[in-house]
Amino acid sequence: MTSRKDYRKKNTQGSKYLIITGVAVIFLACAGIWGHNAYQQHQATVPAENKKHFNANVTIYGVKVGKLTVDQAVEKIQAKAVNKLVYKDGKISAVRDSKLTTISKEQVQKYFDKQYTQLPTDQSYNYENTALKKGKSKLKAITAASVDYSVAGKTFTLAAKDYLTQVSYYSGAVHYDDASKLTAKLNAMDKEVKTLGKSYKFKTPAGSTITVTNQSYGWGIWTASAKKAVLSAYETGKKTIDGKNHIYGEGYTTQGLGYGKSNNGLGNSYVVVSIARQDMWVVVNGKVVVTVSDVVTGTANKGDNATPTGVWYIMYKQQDATLRGQNDNGSNYASKVSYWMPFTMSGCGLHDASWRTDWSSTAYLEGGSHGCVNIRPSEIKSVWDAVKVHMPVIVY
Repeated sequence: MTSRKDYRKKNTQGSKYLIITGVAVIFLACAGIWGHNAYQQHQATVPAENKKHFNANVTIYGVKVGKLTVDQAVEKIQAKAVNKLVYKDGKISAVRDSKLTTISKEQVQKYFDKQYTQLPTDQSYNYENTALKKGKSKLKAITAASVDYSVAGKTFTLAAKDYLTQVSYYSGAVHYDDASKLTAKLNAMDKEVKTLGKSYKFKTPAGSTITVTNQSYGWGIWTASAKKAVLSAYETGKKTIDGKNHIYGEGYTTQGLGYGKSNNGLGNSYVVVSIARQDMWVVVNGKVVVTVSDVVTGTANKGDNATPTGVWYIMYKQQDATLRGQNDNGSNYASKVSYWMPFTMSGCGLHDASWRTDWSSTAYLEGGSHGCVNIRPSEIKSVWDAVKVHMPVIVY
């Protein structure tokens, strides 16, 4: 039989167990409530944080931008990412140029929007610089290209690897940093084929064979235009270039004259002036159509008024012109002519001279013109009708 003392002892122990259990239950309940609230608070802050920061495993242009804001990512990419391709010594290298803008904030924002998730994720996102990938393919194609440049019956093969020292690709475009070898080659080609300054044999209407030299008449390779065409061909894959589209001339017109014509570029229509004979001929389609046997050329034995020899060309034609200049004594003159056909930039040309009285074959020695070819008013119209703009003028 349990004594009253033992019963009390037993009740006391039971009360202790109840109290401990109650405290534990209360603690666990509080802990649960606190944990739930903390979780809810964390869940509430995660989406807001994720709206401003990249996920953990995001790479843009080879630079890790995980957990960075858009602005921070832009700054890091600008500081570390390669943004330029350089071809040199036969190799293509990727480099970083601090002077270039690698990426815009708008582009980084686009990448952010693509990788955004409401809750953080460990998924990897890698955004490559597709422009540089395309650029590398472009540089490979350019530096492997070759083009045949045909001019004046000759063909020059221009392989890019031989004439491009350094080429870069950045900001979506190709940049030829050093194409000096190509420029030098085109200059050498010009020297080889151009007709400006060229000397050659010419048979005069009088039957004699003389040596003449092109002065303003002729053409040469327009290096700047030709270079642009070659570089464009490298980029587009064009295989041939017609050099006639890239020539230049001198004097009044810069288009280049005589390209592809026979007879050393003169063709079969031209004007010929003999200073010794004081004769002039206009040849059209190989036939003499006008002969003037009493022209007066520039004064040979006085000052610098002699008519310049060489091959020139008719720059333009003008009726009722006033020729102005300076006499040997320093006085000015203004002479009206009915027909004016200049052939030098210094002011020499064919024209009528109504004021002239001495038309002898020796008038040019002491009393000739200021360099022009004087023609009798009665004969000038036939010359005017036969002469065309850009027709060569051979003076000998």
